[in-house]
Amino acid sequence: MSLLVVGLSHRSAPVSVLDRASLSLDAQTKLLQDAVAAEPATEAAVLATCNRIELYADVDKFHAGVAELSTLLAQHSGVGLEELTPHLYVHYEDRAVHHMFSVACGLDSMVVGEGQILGQIKDSLARAQGLHTAGRLMNDLFQQSLRVGKRAHSETGIDRAGQSLVTFGLEQLALGTPVEAWARGKKALIIGAGSMSSLAAATLARAGVSEIVIANRTADRAERLVTLLTEQYGQRPTEGDGTEVLARAVPMGSVPSELTRADVVVSCTGATGLVLTAGAIAAGVEGRVGAQPETARGEVPGTVRGEVPEARTASLPPVGTGTDEDCPLDLTSVPPGFSVMGEAAVAGMDAATLEQHATWAAGSAVDRRRGGRRGADAEGTDPELIGALAATAASVGRIPERRRPEPVAEPPRPEPVLHLLDLAMPRDIDAAAHRLAGVRLVDIETLAEASADAPMAADVDQVRRIVSDEVAAFGAAQRAAHITPTVVALRTMAADVVAGEIARLEGRLPGLDDKHRAEITQTVRRVVDKLLHAPTVRVKQLAAEPGGAGYADALRTLFDLDPETVASVSRAEESNEKNAKNATIAYIAENRGPA
Repeated sequence: MSLLVVGLSHRSAPVSVLDRASLSLDAQTKLLQDAVAAEPATEAAVLATCNRIELYADVDKFHAGVAELSTLLAQHSGVGLEELTPHLYVHYEDRAVHHMFSVACGLDSMVVGEGQILGQIKDSLARAQGLHTAGRLMNDLFQQSLRVGKRAHSETGIDRAGQSLVTFGLEQLALGTPVEAWARGKKALIIGAGSMSSLAAATLARAGVSEIVIANRTADRAERLVTLLTEQYGQRPTEGDGTEVLARAVPMGSVPSELTRADVVVSCTGATGLVLTAGAIAAGVEGRVGAQPETARGEVPGTVRGEVPEARTASLPPVGTGTDEDCPLDLTSVPPGFSVMGEAAVAGMDAATLEQHATWAAGSAVDRRRGGRRGADAEGTDPELIGALAATAASVGRIPERRRPEPVAEPPRPEPVLHLLDLAMPRDIDAAAHRLAGVRLVDIETLAEASADAPMAADVDQVRRIVSDEVAAFGAAQRAAHITPTVVALRTMAADVVAGEIARLEGRLPGLDDKHRAEITQTVRRVVDKLLHAPTVRVKQLAAEPGGAGYADALRTLFDLDPETVASVSRAEESNEKNAKNATIAYIAENRGPA
């Protein structure tokens, strides 16, 4: 076994890189075909989810395999190899198996313990099988990973360590409020009809939303999801008003109008571009039916936070209305927009009044000006300098003081009226929606930040032990399977030797009756079987241990076995497995009922 995995995930790469490196179904197909066509790989499978892209392959050369798989990932993802390489990770043989089993158990997920990855692994295996890029190793690895993942979820409480990405995302939208209480009575728009969208729709239906609208490019899939939702949740009245969960399908072109009605939007499509732009979202908020977002707090619907709308200016408050006592100036005579601490206030003063004003200014609580324009104190006043300042101010006129502007408190954002959950990779929803008033957006990047400090459940340690045990068992089984063709070839050679000796005995004893001939034949076979039993059993045990791959070569050398004979046994086993699988598929297809 020479299992190699090259990939990147939310743990090794920023969301921006994952977004650009995501693979469409067509790109995954081409990647698999090119991988098995490459020299180092004999079989391959791709595991592509919203937060990981991994290429698994059986290779005969490690370094050549890493170079080839990395290059293929870069070519098909559209991200340059130099940019992609720092974010790639590589696992080989037992470490690759350990990684795969950890992924299947949810230990490597963005939300630890989520079980949706099992369905994604199953889909990846089916895709590789359909393209005939999965051989014995890929089939064994992916099927065993599914069993390990199911065992982890059934024998431990790993489900309590985290939720599905959908549930976690809805919890982030709810901001601490229970999802059931937060979602009850809301109208939901689901964009997409795949597995993630279906899970989101079912979760919201259970939470008690009043309406679910499914928008999808393929109408049949949207209608199918609506039918399932109606069958399972359509007759359940929500608490309070007795209304029922209503599901309906709409074309993608109806999304803008549906945005004006929806309270919650969940999007997870396979689109390569944005499905919802910031402009479309802003228009949906401005034109929504029902309550408008609050505007009394200083924000306009559809305005990006931080931008100043046109024709809106802030007037400066007049200065000169101070009430400080003992100030030598007539504050009421100072024009608005000027500071009593600046040159404008002292224009036309004589030296004595200027000195008095400087003394008052030095003792006030107002910050001094920088760079030589400070007010003089009572003890260090220079009449000539003050006189020069007064003369200059008188000749120049009133000069506005260039003070540091007072900090303006940013008005609080209004409560969101539209909640967006983007679970797609690449993203479906424009990240600029984060800054729209009346909108709350949670996307993959937000979820990654929120889950970074999520507490780990105690059951995680138990799952890790399960993974370690299963990795050891898988490695032992693979190593034992590696020596099986050699053992079969040895027993075949022994049977040929027995048959040859019996034939020679019949030539020497032509009068031997059938009863004695059968007894002699059986005796010789028993002797050979007993002689081979202990060595073959022991060599399988030794081969199953780490480092036991060399026992097959030793067995071939000791008994002078023909390598072609061993290879023919391997080909025969693979052919039998393939025929059995094809027969099973044909049987299922013939006996499957209508969809």
